[in-house]
Amino acid sequence: MFENLTERLSKTLRHLTGKATLSADNIQETLQEVRKSLLDADVALSVVDEFVNTLKTKAIGQHVDPSLSPAQYFVKLVNDELVQLMGAANQTLNLHAKPPVVILVAGLQGSGKTTSCAKLAKFLLQHKKSVMVVSCDIYRPAAIQQLETVASQVGAVFFPSNSQQKPVDIVKAALDAAQRAHKDVLIIDTAGRLHIDQDMMAEVQQIHQASKPTETLFVVDSMTGQDAANTAKVFNDALPLTGIILTKTDGDARGGAALSIRQITGKPIKFLGVGEKLDALEPFHPDRIASRILGMGDVLSLIEEIERKVDKEQADKLAKKLSKGKAFDLNDLREQLQQMVNMGGMAAMLDKLPNMPGMPKDIKTAGHDKQFNMMIYVIDSMTKKERERPALILGSRKRRIAEGSGTKIQDVNKVLKQHEQMQKMFKKASGKGGMTKMMRGMQGRLPPGMLPTDFR
Repeated sequence: MFENLTERLSKTLRHLTGKATLSADNIQETLQEVRKSLLDADVALSVVDEFVNTLKTKAIGQHVDPSLSPAQYFVKLVNDELVQLMGAANQTLNLHAKPPVVILVAGLQGSGKTTSCAKLAKFLLQHKKSVMVVSCDIYRPAAIQQLETVASQVGAVFFPSNSQQKPVDIVKAALDAAQRAHKDVLIIDTAGRLHIDQDMMAEVQQIHQASKPTETLFVVDSMTGQDAANTAKVFNDALPLTGIILTKTDGDARGGAALSIRQITGKPIKFLGVGEKLDALEPFHPDRIASRILGMGDVLSLIEEIERKVDKEQADKLAKKLSKGKAFDLNDLREQLQQMVNMGGMAAMLDKLPNMPGMPKDIKTAGHDKQFNMMIYVIDSMTKKERERPALILGSRKRRIAEGSGTKIQDVNKVLKQHEQMQKMFKKASGKGGMTKMMRGMQGRLPPGMLPTDFR
């Protein structure tokens, strides 16, 4: 989501490299470029002006720690202000009320509201909470069916409703059912509209009054930029919102919504929708997002994602196998490739890694994910003996494997080469928790001239 903003800010901040001091003269051009970068990212004008003025006040005439260059100090200021702009710290869901804790989810049609209900249910189930979901969207029968489908996919209990019922009656019945079933959480999916209208607001207010939710979350499409913040403000004027779920952040959104919405509504972003899969929901951490915007990556979130999505049983099995001195074979490579696909592929991982010198600009769109699938097809075309003993795969076997997988001999060679490289890597990371330790070791390895780890 922040790719263009990251590129522009990184380029802008590099202009300060080599300056001995921060003065009104050498910082004015930088501030103008920062302002342009934020406006191009569709951040609200009022938010941009306040952000830049605060930076200017804090930067000019300040004593700079001798251990920091002016460029590093200014990056620290930008980082700190971005964090403050987005809310200072992650705000978790309030689940301390008497069960069932009611979470009311509102938003415009097409924002990803129903899918977000299922993602939220899965997130809570992963945290050992029992969850029931119910739909009050009586205007679109398909919406009720959609929620039933995604609820079954994540393992949440679905409370049935239909278009002949009144939304308030549905809510009261679902609340009673959740209490009798001793559910920890009840998630209410409300009706969306293509635009805000009085009928919509009146209905959601009635649902809110009947359900008395602990959390009232507004789902908003990040692709709508600063308009997302304005829409959220209208809802917040009608409902006591407790937080925002920002969806479609894995797309081409410019980041304006994330940087504007807190300042305009006064409400925190609690979650980011980072993909179409039902586990693609991440808690929103302002400090980590600021780090990503400034090209310093988000290794902590990547570690958490690895720990959440990697098959721990399979990982332990592989670790035990390698610790006994057994070879990393092509079956193991296939498992690792599948894990990468499950995590969203290379692009999703690179998005959380610090910018690396010399990395091609289009590396994230280089088709890595297609290559992962191609490699899996190649391995699937091998015999059991070939997967266990790659050294057997020579000329005629390579031709057979290529034909069976619909690829070329060069592709088979690439898979074998990749296996050889990963075999060497896994020898270094064969201990328990080796992969996580490798990722933690990357934390703080920032591009030259960027923020030292002491100030993160």
